[in-house]
Amino acid sequence: MVQSVTAAGIAGTSSAAAQGKGAAISSDFQTFLKMLTTQMQNQDPLNPIESSDYAVQLATFSGVEQQVKTNDLLQSLAAQMGMSQLVGWVGKEARVSGPVYYDGAPLTLAPEVAAGADRAVLVVQDANGNEVLRHEVAPVSGLLEFGGAAIPADGLAGGHYSFTLESHAGGARIATDGVEAYARIAEAQNTPEGMLLVLRGGAVIAASDVKALREPG
Repeated sequence: MVQSVTAAGIAGTSSAAAQGKGAAISSDFQTFLKMLTTQMQNQDPLNPIESSDYAVQLATFSGVEQQVKTNDLLQSLAAQMGMSQLVGWVGKEARVSGPVYYDGAPLTLAPEVAAGADRAVLVVQDANGNEVLRHEVAPVSGLLEFGGAAIPADGLAGGHYSFTLESHAGGARIATDGVEAYARIAEAQNTPEGMLLVLRGGAVIAASDVKALREPG
């Protein structure tokens, strides 16, 4: 089940989860009563079970039931607190590795040049892994603007692209590293697999994969 970032969605999902847990506990209680009834019906008339034993069994079940409810409540509160934090991320730009969406508006890249490099080349691949662009950049680490004046992207259609950086020294390539990029966060989701973020263009990443956050420029 995917939990929406809206307050109504959070409340609705939590309510549904609570109802489901309540139904499960109710079912377990009915099973317990049936077992208790069967035990009473089949006890030895000459050596009946003490009433205090029944009280102990009922108290034990009640304690387990209460613990289950407490654990479910704590899990629900933790999920809502996590969602409350992620709601504030929507609309911001996250620095991530992997493909990001490009539609003609400049993208900010964060390449890391290998130590000792005297030359660096940015390589762009499309969603199918085909190389579509190579552009020489300054051999220094820092932010770059892709699709603007610094690195033109004329002719590239809208879609998801990934970036790598080739570092060269003395005429030989010494490293090839993935390049992180900033992408707008469009939606946050609380799923059974954990907290997920939907980026502009539809890519989905784990919230834990975000390397940095910033306000859109």
